[in-house]
Parts: sequence; structure tokens; C-alpha cells
Amino acid sequence: MALPESKINARPVLKQKSSYRWVVLMIIFGVYLVCMADRTNIGVVLPFIKEEFTLNNFQAGAIASFFFLGYAITQIPAGFLLGKKGTRGVAAVAILAFSIVTFLLGTVKSATTLVLLRLGLGVSEGPAPVSMTSTINQWFPAKEKATATGVYIASTQLAPIVVPIIATWIAMTQGWRSVFFWFAIPGVIMAIVWYLFVRSKPEESSQVSEAELEYIRQSEVVKEVKDGEQKSLGWIDKVIRYQKVQPLTTSKSVFKSWNILGNTLTYFFMNSVLYGLLTWVPMYLVNAKGYSLMKMGFLASTPAIGGLVGAILGGVISDKIFLKRRKPTMLITAIFAAIMMFVVTNIPNNGVLIALCLGLAGFFLNIGWPAFTAYPMGLTNRDTYPVAIATVNSGGNLGGFFSPMIVGAILDATGNYNLAFGFFGVLLVLGFIVILTLKEPIQN
Repeated sequence: MALPESKINARPVLKQKSSYRWVVLMIIFGVYLVCMADRTNIGVVLPFIKEEFTLNNFQAGAIASFFFLGYAITQIPAGFLLGKKGTRGVAAVAILAFSIVTFLLGTVKSATTLVLLRLGLGVSEGPAPVSMTSTINQWFPAKEKATATGVYIASTQLAPIVVPIIATWIAMTQGWRSVFFWFAIPGVIMAIVWYLFVRSKPEESSQVSEAELEYIRQSEVVKEVKDGEQKSLGWIDKVIRYQKVQPLTTSKSVFKSWNILGNTLTYFFMNSVLYGLLTWVPMYLVNAKGYSLMKMGFLASTPAIGGLVGAILGGVISDKIFLKRRKPTMLITAIFAAIMMFVVTNIPNNGVLIALCLGLAGFFLNIGWPAFTAYPMGLTNRDTYPVAIATVNSGGNLGGFFSPMIVGAILDATGNYNLAFGFFGVLLVLGFIVILTLKEPIQN
């Protein structure tokens, strides 16, 4: 793709082809690792908080839930802001802000203040995921987007692997408040790293050569693609409704698109399950299975271990095996994760089997996760994607708001964790049905 002469002259010319987009991706990974650590540490400290403030399960669930209310309401405004200002400054401020709120969580004197600060944590962290995915959309060509998104999503699973172990040790040796004090530090560091090394667009970075920029932008060359040039996946293409879709070029068209709204609804179901598990699996292991807090810390990380593998493989599978089709791995996630919810409810009280089943549940829940984020990339352009992904994140993360409280209410009423896992299974089946109604866009 030929670049305008003025743009070429305005940028430093690097003699060798660079690969700076992968450096940017590693920074994205680090930033979102910190994000996930700050939002998921609450699951580990809930047993301590419940005891200190004498809370029931619904109240404990509300502490976890209110993060997602603040998180959801900031997504769409953040999308519009990022569309105007770019990701560099907005993301840096958001990272610094949620790190400060994380520190303040360790100073609370009442459960009410804790709930309000969790709400504030969600508000301050809200621009972060839109910034991360918008940066991926700007910095990677179409054929690498799901792979890059898979690496980004993997950070959401690495955090729950290490957080239960680290947070449990801190809480038991220094008190639960120290968990928030220690966890605030990495965010301050990453805010500085982001501002110094990441630009909103590769054109703005002196580390990107013209060869790399041309490679990134190659998919923006407008050309007619004949049907015969598209490699067919046979019956799979029929099931996923693979077809040409008119690009969404305005914010209005984004809000009117069933493909975007349906993806949002499905993401709501998936987040309900994901954050329901992150919140209640530690309590499930302690109360239903009778494990010690330290053993709980290790077992609670198993869904995330499976999820880490699933997220990385899912992005590669979507790009390479399904040839940039996103719905196949989305469907795999919904149906197989639903099956694993049934398996978990019938597993005997054996530590190895519980770890294996929770790990497989995390694997299947996350193998399609990159596709939910990459799917709107095939429907939009680089200008409308921030609004589209903000819409998906906003509606989707309301699942993280409702689910922990609903499960808490179920447990208060029945004390039966199997009903909670059954609730998750129903949501996953509903998600599978909605995914089938979406169109799979042909991408040039």
C-alpha cells in the first residue's frame, strides 16, 4: 500500500523492518494483567471481609458486583472519548486512577465504603479495555487481530492464576487490607510505561518502520474480492452464516446492528459466568468442599490456568484454522462450557478431579473469548470500532454486575452451589442460541 508522501516525510525512516507492534502487545498484556489483578483480588479476600463486617452472601456478592456497574457505565463514553483523543493519554490516566482506588480499598472502615470504592474502581478502569482493544485494532492487520486479541485475553487468565496464591499469602500474613496496598503499586508503574512507549496509532511512533506500517495497513487497501477467492469451510460456513456484510461506518449504524447487539447479549451471558466463577469459586471450595484457605488459593487458580491456554489457542485457531471466522470458537465456548458446568455439579470431592474439571471449564469458557472482542473488528472500521467494542463491553459487563449478586441470593436461599453452576449452564446455552443468529462477515 502506497503511503502519502507527506506522511512518509513526517516520520523517521528506519532502515530495517521493525516488529514494534509486538512490543506494544506485550505492554497491553502487562497493563491488563494489572487490571485483572485489581478487580479479581476481591474474591480471595471476601471470606475475611465477610467475617470482619458480618455480611451475608448477597451483601458479599454486591461488593464484587458494583465494580461492574461502574465498569459498564463508562464503556460507551470512553469509546467516544478514545475516538477523539486516542488511547495514549486516556489509558495512562485510567491506569493511574484505578491504581489509586485500589490503594484506597485497603483503608475502608465499613462495607458501604467498600461497595462505593468498588464502584469507583469500575468507573476508573472502564476506559482501559476499550483502550487495549482499540490499540490492537490500530496496530495489527486483520490476519493477526484474533491472535493479538488472544494474547491480550490471556492476561485476564494469568491474573486469576497468580492472584489467589499471592493475595491469600498476603492476607494471611499481613492482613487483607495489605492485599490492596501491594496490588496498587504495579498499576502506577504500568501507567508510566504505557505513556512512554505506546502511541495511539503506529503512524505516531518513531519505533515503527515504513515496512511495518505498510504491513499493518495492508488490509485497508480497497479491492473487490471474488467469491471464488474465499476459501470455503463447507458446512461450517452455512452454520455460521458466512456472508458479505455492509460495514458499520457510523455510530448510529453500530447501535442499530443486531450483530453488535447480539454479540453484546452473548457477552453478557459469558461475563455472568466468568465473573460469577471468579467471585464464588473460592467460597465454593471453602464452604462446599471444606478446603483450607491456602489450599483454596491453589485450587481457585485452576479455571484460570485452563483459561490461559484456551485464550491463546482460541485466537490462533480463529485466525489460522477458521481463517478469520470468529463464530466457530464462540459456539465452542458456549456449548462446551455449559457441559462443564454440569460436570462440575456432579464431581466427587477429590482435589485432583476438582482441579481438572475447573481447569477444563476455564479452558472451554475462554477458547472463544478472543473472538467476542475480534468479531466487531470485522463489522466496523477503525473509526467506529471503539464505539462498537465499548457497546459490547458495556452491555456485556453488566453480567459481571448481576451474576455475583444473583448467585449470592441463590446461596442465601438454598445454600446449594450446584444450583449456582446450573444457573451458569443455562446462561451458556442461551448464549449459544444467540450466537447462531449472528452473521459472520467476509473479511478481505
